[in-house]
Amino acid sequence: MVALLLIVLFIVVPALELLVIYQIGTAIGIIPTIILLLLDSVLGGVLMRSQGRAAWMRFNAALAEGRVPGREVMDGALVIFGGALLLTPGFLSDILGLLLLLPPTRAVVRTVLVRRYSQRIIEGAASGAEARMGRMFTFQAGGGARPGHDGDVVDGTASEVKPRRTELP
Repeated sequence: MVALLLIVLFIVVPALELLVIYQIGTAIGIIPTIILLLLDSVLGGVLMRSQGRAAWMRFNAALAEGRVPGREVMDGALVIFGGALLLTPGFLSDILGLLLLLPPTRAVVRTVLVRRYSQRIIEGAASGAEARMGRMFTFQAGGGARPGHDGDVVDGTASEVKPRRTELP
């Protein structure tokens, strides 16, 4: 799976980019194509800067409100990727970069990514906390749902375990 992804990223995508650049170059000429690619990069830099600044302001506002800035961090990462794609020469990467920089399409991409990877993020955060502070609680599920409940309540026991470290790093 990883090998296929690498082949696509390093062989198929650049070949498609060159094909699109060639097609546009034959349609409008080489000089206009080069100018268009340069304008794409400049416009991408300006758009990345403004969207990055807006994401940074939302991040600081979330911190000031005492909220965890998860959405703002994701937006910032998507803005960085979008800007990098816009600075990369090629029309296909420019289209993808533009989609990541525009707030409405970035929200759709963020939602898809969160749905797809939320369980991995939670497991990674839990294992990272456990590695730094030790296991705080253990949980063992009991014999299923209680009578009269719809299955949302599970009998179980929890036992507190002394952490290896008493403070965060």
